[in-house]
Amino acid sequence: MRLLRRLSALLVLLLLLASCSMGGGDTAEESAGGGGVGAPGGDEGGDGPVTDSDGEVVDGDRQVISTGSMTLVVEDPAVAADEVTAIVRAAGGRVDERSEQAGGDGFEPSAWLVVRVPSDELDDTLDALAELGEQRDLDIGSVDVTGTARDLDARIGALEASVDRLLGLLADAQSSEALIAAESALNERQSELEALKAERRYIGEQVAMATVSVQLVARSSPTLEPSGFLGGLRTGWDALVSFVGAVLVTLGVLLPWIALAAVIAAIALPLWRRRRRAAAPHPGGPGPAPAHQPLAPAAAPQQAPPPRQPPTGPTHPPAGPTGPPVSGA
Repeated sequence: MRLLRRLSALLVLLLLLASCSMGGGDTAEESAGGGGVGAPGGDEGGDGPVTDSDGEVVDGDRQVISTGSMTLVVEDPAVAADEVTAIVRAAGGRVDERSEQAGGDGFEPSAWLVVRVPSDELDDTLDALAELGEQRDLDIGSVDVTGTARDLDARIGALEASVDRLLGLLADAQSSEALIAAESALNERQSELEALKAERRYIGEQVAMATVSVQLVARSSPTLEPSGFLGGLRTGWDALVSFVGAVLVTLGVLLPWIALAAVIAAIALPLWRRRRRAAAPHPGGPGPAPAHQPLAPAAAPQQAPPPRQPPTGPTHPPAGPTGPPVSGA
């Protein structure tokens, strides 16, 4: 008896899976030209895009995602950013991102916004934005996602039909095994269906609302350099200011080192003077004995003078003074 029940439960499960597969295929074929979920201009289960005799989608029913960017030169980027926000909101759109940079040394003020506007209001919104300043560049692109949207619509319709059949089989289940199998298949179909619906809603939102990045830059005013005496005076003043600034920077860098050197000198100078006074001799007292006295050199032995040699030549008396003879008295 138990074997018969198990066989009957297995047979019911096989019939259940077969009916789900057949029902999903039939529904997919039916929904290939039918409605979808989240398509712009319609609700879930509405009519799908219209096709011609060759199977091509009519232009009015194409699913296109539009994106773009533009750069505007304005007087005040912050004020222009407020005006861009007002224009976008008046068209039924919104601002997703906004960033502003204040001007500084060498930098001009600027602003950047990412706005979303209805696709059918894109051209009018761009024209209104271009009037805020000088349009420097504009780039608009589009991606056709009609095939992706139709495929998602077909898969969503097939899964919805499969879920309905599984709910019916779940209500008519005669055994616990068939009930568990039906619940497992139902949970799997529902998870896949929710994922497809989320993807279809995202594509529908991208198609319905175009994305535009707006860059706002300040208009830079040219500066005229004075010439002649005034130009030379201004150049000299700028040079003096630059020199004084450089001197102050150098002084600021050296000041900590100078302070450290002054502290070291204030500590070391008294010690050096005290040590010098201690080493100086006192007046009236014996001076410090020299550490080393040089030894006197030893006296060299005296040698006898050599003997005098007598003269070998004739001797002459010393010559007296010559003069006239003295006469007698």
